[in-house]
Amino acid sequence: MADCIFCKIIAGEIPGRKIYEDGEILAFHDVNPQAPVHFLVIPKKHIPSVMDGADPGLLGKLLFKAQELAVQEGCGEKGGRFVINCKEDGGQTVDHLHVHALGGRPLDWPPG
Repeated sequence: MADCIFCKIIAGEIPGRKIYEDGEILAFHDVNPQAPVHFLVIPKKHIPSVMDGADPGLLGKLLFKAQELAVQEGCGEKGGRFVINCKEDGGQTVDHLHVHALGGRPLDWPPG
């Protein structure tokens, strides 16, 4: 999608601090981190949200890779949080499916 910031990161039009990439997904550090560890895992295929036809295999791969990278980033022992915001009421600000992985400090609940 031409105006999607995540699609532009995937295409290399906008720089991103990538931590993982394969043929289907990309992971990169959040530009406005809310914790010492805060990265996003996104599908390379443009899917607006989890409510818009994301297939179970892709969702599983996104979550599995988020967990694997969270361990790699130092969250294996104390854990962290994985979040998928969905549409306006869910707080989604970029209309491209993405998993937030946060950690490196205690995280409050509810988040705010």
